[in-house]
Amino acid sequence: MKKIYLHPLPIRIWHWINAISFIVLIITGLQIRYRELMGLMKFREAVDIHNFFGFVLIFNFFIWLVYYIVTGKIKIYIPPLNLKKFVVGGLRQARYYGYGILMGEQNPHHSTPDNKFNPMQQMAYLAIMMLLIPLQLGSGLLLWDAKRFADWINLAGGIKIVDTVHVFLFLFFTAFIFVHVYLATLGHTAMAHIKAMFTGYEELEEEHSH
Repeated sequence: MKKIYLHPLPIRIWHWINAISFIVLIITGLQIRYRELMGLMKFREAVDIHNFFGFVLIFNFFIWLVYYIVTGKIKIYIPPLNLKKFVVGGLRQARYYGYGILMGEQNPHHSTPDNKFNPMQQMAYLAIMMLLIPLQLGSGLLLWDAKRFADWINLAGGIKIVDTVHVFLFLFFTAFIFVHVYLATLGHTAMAHIKAMFTGYEELEEEHSH
């Protein structure tokens, strides 16, 4: 195995703050929505914790955005201009996830610091980071103080629309966490990718490390 430094320290810190915040927000969000069913904490406590980690997530997102723009790393989220190559790569990756991995085939994509994501990951993470997370954070902020942001809520179509968007995105991100954890276990060992997010170093087989 050969090690490459794939995840710099700021990215690892951001990742784990993001992960912890999302998990806490999901749990407290469930408590707020289903207070009698969950029974983990008092309603007011759930709201306060939810609001706190919501602002942590907002701050963390802007730190991510500034860091990726300033360092130029934002380009790893942007698909290449060669559309044919991108589509073919995406189909090859989809085949690997649906069939090749079950047959013991090698992953067609091999991450490098400048080419971190395969085409399917690029499409997913671009949509998540540039559209879905801003929508979730924005709708959460409006719901945090509906009176203060009444004009913005009305512009968005009313409180029911804002709340519906927030809840549907909550369902999406809850499902995404399970999928994300599953995909993180598909390295050469079940813990390889997870370990790399702590150490920064990804292990690659020698013949695929170029």
